[in-house]
Amino acid sequence: MALQINATNPEHPALLLELPWHLPLEEWPDKYLVPLPRGISRHVVRYARAGDEVIAVKELAQRPALREYELLRDLDRIGIPAVDPLAVVTGRTDPDGEPLESVLITRHLGGSMPYRSMFETTMRPATMHRLMDALAVLLVRLHLAGFAWGDCSLSNTLFRRDAGAFAAYLVDAETGDLHPELTRGQREYDLDLARVNISGELLDLEASGALHPSVDPIDFGTEICARYQELWKELTRTSVYPAGKHHYIERRIRRLNELGFDVAEMQIEHASNGDSVTFVPKVVDAGHHQRQLLRLTGLDTEENQARRLLNDLESWMATQEDYAPGDPLGARPEVLAHRWVREVFRPTVRSVPPELRGQMDPAQIYHELLEHRWYLSERAQHDIGLGTAVEDYIQRVLPKRREPLRSTEE
Repeated sequence: MALQINATNPEHPALLLELPWHLPLEEWPDKYLVPLPRGISRHVVRYARAGDEVIAVKELAQRPALREYELLRDLDRIGIPAVDPLAVVTGRTDPDGEPLESVLITRHLGGSMPYRSMFETTMRPATMHRLMDALAVLLVRLHLAGFAWGDCSLSNTLFRRDAGAFAAYLVDAETGDLHPELTRGQREYDLDLARVNISGELLDLEASGALHPSVDPIDFGTEICARYQELWKELTRTSVYPAGKHHYIERRIRRLNELGFDVAEMQIEHASNGDSVTFVPKVVDAGHHQRQLLRLTGLDTEENQARRLLNDLESWMATQEDYAPGDPLGARPEVLAHRWVREVFRPTVRSVPPELRGQMDPAQIYHELLEHRWYLSERAQHDIGLGTAVEDYIQRVLPKRREPLRSTEE
């Protein structure tokens, strides 16, 4: 059987032909390899260079290689965070004509590290908790898409930090199955496998002295189950909102925030009986909201203010007709953000008389107005609108507690 390379891009076969496919992966010379950290694998895995790209090469039998290749392509099509499949090489033989195993080739995820390697650095427990949250987000997204992983572990997951966000990526789909929808039993089985695998790897790291002494491997393995269940319940709870939906959307966002998750993306689907809202969660690092708001709007605020303003911005963008996440024809987030500043943020802040503002900056004024609207909407059990909240805030709140603006000459 002749050497065959099935690739997603016509440029890849030419680059891949330069690699020593006549040698078992364990025997590849160092000049082809890239020294990057790897997790534990039942197969031989190496990082190599193909042109300007770094690729991961995994040696396994032809049928599972082709199957995993197609599964990774399916995950890419439905927008699941996973490594990018590039090719499958079959028909390999050594110089004596003896057959060699096929290989699956994926693109190395730039700036990423296996979860196991991250835990080997004896990182602080607080950071480890956020890593587990990111892994819980990945599991929930996989299950919502109908994908049963079958082998979630620290070695089979990549971690990457992007502008303060903690993100987990699937790196091994060999044992996975894609279904129209997962049953509760399938989800719980997958989650239990994750718990056992994660606790097992943490125990291994503990035995080698690479784990922070305050970390209990069993507790951490159990923690991902609890975090998964909290997030799954909040994301799958069916709600249909009436036309005045800001109050209800904000309530859902607040619940996600209280659980320790932020909203990466929001989609509103219009129907005759109301609007349904879908959230995509994310896990972020300290200072993320400040950086994100500054990048999008130019507003320089404190972290809590930025988080509150970003939630409002995201809710407002989801109501705009030209908001289409992932659609190249839709308005860019930066464009919508500046429209929000011009049409919503600035007019709202300017509606508060300067003599009542005291020492508050514009971001704090807007933050307090949003909080006041939330309070009034909860009490009224419907969204009262920002205009009504501003009027009530000016008439009943500010006169009672704002100090007169001091002269700059004092």
